[in-house]
Amino acid sequence: MTTIAWTERDRACWEQELAPWLPARVFDAHVHLFQRASFPPGFEFAPRACYRKFGGQFDFGQCRDIVQAMLPGIDFGMLCFGTPHLETNREEAARYCGEIADGKRFFGMVMVSPEDPAAAVERRVRDYGLVGYKPYRNFVTGKDAEAVTIPDMLPAAQMAVADRLGLAVTLHIPRAERLADPANRRELVELCQSYPNAKIIVAHIGRAYYLSNVVGYLDALAALPNAYLDLAMVNHEGVLEYTFRHFPAERILFGSDAPIAWLRGKSVEINNQYAYLMGEDYAIGTSIHDHDHSVEFTFFYYEMLRGIRLAAERANLSRAQIEGIFADNAYRLLGQVRAGLGKQP
Repeated sequence: MTTIAWTERDRACWEQELAPWLPARVFDAHVHLFQRASFPPGFEFAPRACYRKFGGQFDFGQCRDIVQAMLPGIDFGMLCFGTPHLETNREEAARYCGEIADGKRFFGMVMVSPEDPAAAVERRVRDYGLVGYKPYRNFVTGKDAEAVTIPDMLPAAQMAVADRLGLAVTLHIPRAERLADPANRRELVELCQSYPNAKIIVAHIGRAYYLSNVVGYLDALAALPNAYLDLAMVNHEGVLEYTFRHFPAERILFGSDAPIAWLRGKSVEINNQYAYLMGEDYAIGTSIHDHDHSVEFTFFYYEMLRGIRLAAERANLSRAQIEGIFADNAYRLLGQVRAGLGKQP
């Protein structure tokens, strides 16, 4: 089982910058958990895939041990789902998340393909005690990746179930321009308005890892009461500050994208683009690797917490708002979903 070893710089970051400020409760609304049983026998990830670091799986025990090492003394909860590889057995991934979910501190989602019948998706949600869906662009077949739309990822029959049951949907939006894409923004608004009882969590602040990709693009979402944002893998303090100033704090959820967040590195803006500066030789997105080990990196997770702290200070968030972002908002939202499901026949 993978363990996380602190360097002196990691220790100083935690003890001097983060521990005195971080709320006592942290809920991570974006965690990928899965076992090898989610894949066919003999399956192996690509040689530089980040899951290689964790032995080809990332299960609850691994996550618990890393959290205890990285966030000592913190009361931790999470929302989990599998990993969106095309070889993933979505039934098994849903079953495992349901095994973890207790509806109190730990919650799970089912990954959905547009080809999954709505009745099968509803059965998985009910059978495994899950709170919603997690679609992915790469599950859409027969279409160029850059032509995929949000309705392609979430067909009407699936969304009708989410709306009827009041489920949460965590959405990694498609297309290269992300929030800057007017079609994406229009489709997000239409999704929220067409299914007002569903809770739409836009992951990664709409994949806005650099400032020009978020400025001016949150207003329509901010006006929709069932639109939420998660902060997964965003460490850009400018993006975070803009978000805190232009989106209701009570609908912002902390998330990490673990276990990627447990790697060493930092996301940086470069000429209205972004790249992951990597301190380890794994490939995630647009990566630039420090092959000469010129810089001593800490974890993406700590860099996210640093960015959130600085942005919260600049945006003058109250302590109650910070505690909401880190735990209260997610517990309230997902608790409402579970309570609503409990009333359904």
